[in-house]
Formats: sequence, structure tokens, C-alpha cells
Amino acid sequence: MTAEGSLTLDRGLALLQAVADAAGEAATISELATTIGASRAAVYRLLVPLVARGLVRRDGNKVRLGVAVLRLAGQVVPQLREVARPVLRTLAERSGATAHLSIAEGDQVETVAVAEPSWTDVYVAYRVGTRYSIGVGAAGKAMTLRQGGRGWVASTGEVQRGVAGLATPVRGVPGLRASVGVVALGAIKAETVGPQVLAAAAELADALR
Repeated sequence: MTAEGSLTLDRGLALLQAVADAAGEAATISELATTIGASRAAVYRLLVPLVARGLVRRDGNKVRLGVAVLRLAGQVVPQLREVARPVLRTLAERSGATAHLSIAEGDQVETVAVAEPSWTDVYVAYRVGTRYSIGVGAAGKAMTLRQGGRGWVASTGEVQRGVAGLATPVRGVPGLRASVGVVALGAIKAETVGPQVLAAAAELADALR
């Protein structure tokens, strides 16, 4: 690829990201041009292949995401689950607690992968697809943590009575808001399990880069 072609690809991706960042609001051509630092004419040119592939759609001067993005997004979670599976398995065996990967979906948290310990007599059954508010429980709260400090969040009885949780954010993966955590009956020894969860989140981030 030539330097010019690489620049065009980068701008096209930046444009797609700018449309996505507008969330539910349609972005105007002028707004998109300002966001990516290009002229309106350049934005019009960049939109042509994106519209042709259904990744964005134009309504006059306004631009929204296209339905083809849903097809791409639908392939992300299965791949994410596949990468996370061995990491969660190791975490579950080391901690003796049910390990999970959760992602943010708007103001909700969704559990997308789970691994249960094989050597404990009792463990928490945690279902893939479980959803709850991002402000409830360790998994969601971990996604709002700023860098610095101990790096994990612990909670007890917020999602389910008698169940404790500990989670840490997955950092350094562009576009991903996620956390790795464990859940168990009774108390979790944070001084032991906390570093294990941190290590698992770092391993998963490395695998996803």
C-alpha cells in the first residue's frame, strides 16, 4: 500500500469512528470534517465506499451508521469469547471462584464468557448473557475505574444475595469496555485474588492487541 493509500484508509477509519461516536445522533458533513481534520469535499469522497458497503448511510447532509456494522459487531463477541476462554479457565482454577468476562452495552453490563473451577465442592453458577446495570456489582464498577490505586473493585450482595464479586478493567484495547472478575459465595480474599484478576485482565489485553 502506498503512503497515500494508507492515509486514505486511516481517514476512512477515522470517519467511521466519528460517525459511531455520534451515538444516536446523526452527524453532519461539517461536523465530521471538523472531527477528522479534513475538508468537506474529502469527507464526501471518503463516504462513497463506506456507503457502498452499508457501513454508513446518508440522509442528505447527515450521516448515520449502516446496518452492515451489525454484521461486523456480531462477529466480535464470539472471537472475544474464544480468546478469553483459556484466560478465564486459569483464573477460575487459581482462585477457586467462577471467573467471567463482561462487556459494557450502553448503561448495561453483559457477561459474555464464564469459567467455573473444577476442584471446589461449591461454586457460583454464572450464566453467559446475564445483564444488569453498570453501576451495580464489581464487574460494571470496574469499567469506571481510573488508572492508579489498587486496580480492582469488590462488592458483596449487589447482584445476588450472598454472592461476592471482585473485578478489574481490561485496559489498552481500543474500543473495548470490559472487565475480568470472579464471583463466589461468601467472602473473597482480595489480597490474594485481586492480583490474580489483575494478571488475567493484563493477559487478556495482550492477547487482544
